[in-house]
Amino acid sequence: MAKEEATEKVKKDKKEKSERHEDKEKKKDKKRKRSETTDEPKSKKRDRKVKAAAREDEDEEHDGDITMTLLDSLAAEDKVSPAPQSTQQQNGDAQMIDRPPPPVAALVGALVPFAHPLADEKAHKKVLKSVKKAAKNRSIKRGVKEVVKAVRKSPMAAPGGTPPGIVILAADISPMDVISHIPVLCEDHNIPYVFVTSRAELGAAGCTKRPTSVVMVGPEAGRKRKPKEGQEGEGEGGDKEKEKAKAEEQQQAAEEYKEVYRSLLKLVEKESRTLKV
Repeated sequence: MAKEEATEKVKKDKKEKSERHEDKEKKKDKKRKRSETTDEPKSKKRDRKVKAAAREDEDEEHDGDITMTLLDSLAAEDKVSPAPQSTQQQNGDAQMIDRPPPPVAALVGALVPFAHPLADEKAHKKVLKSVKKAAKNRSIKRGVKEVVKAVRKSPMAAPGGTPPGIVILAADISPMDVISHIPVLCEDHNIPYVFVTSRAELGAAGCTKRPTSVVMVGPEAGRKRKPKEGQEGEGEGGDKEKEKAKAEEQQQAAEEYKEVYRSLLKLVEKESRTLKV
């Protein structure tokens, strides 16, 4: 019995070994088949990609030739017969060329609501010119603090007399509370004022690089700076003739500035009388 059992075990072991060997061989065969099947489509894909790239190159060359021929034909047509413009287009171009620039009053939508009196286009230019002359003659106050201080210190002007100054305000200020109290203060001291549409132009007219919200023009020209010790003439007192010539020039400049101030005052009073809706 023992021998039979041993022989049976040996047979079983042999069968198991043979089955394992067969399974291994089957697996190897499957791997070989898979490798063969996968190698074939890779080569086919490469061939397809190469063919597609070649076709694209050919199509691009063909399209380029077509576009070049079209451009050549269009250029030849333009040289032979230029396209005539219609009468409507010509009239439209003439209107665009002859159209004048928009007036200053067209910018009222961006301005402060209490901007009255507001200078129109002509008055705007005159006001800026007078501000430039005042800045050259050193008779100007810039900024809210300086203007408010000067207005409060100025005496009350008589109704028929010359006021101690004229205030020019920029109407494109935001927030509006920055200058909202200045018109009331000017009315209390009988000082005329006028609004201008651009603070940048007002600052440039006042000989400053920054835009200015308020400017006050004085009635008299300010004093010029004294020359330094090195810039004085020869001798202790300098040349008397040069001093007389300088004094005469200063008097003429002062008289001219007084005329400028009077013309500005008339313009501001005229603008304050007109009611703009």
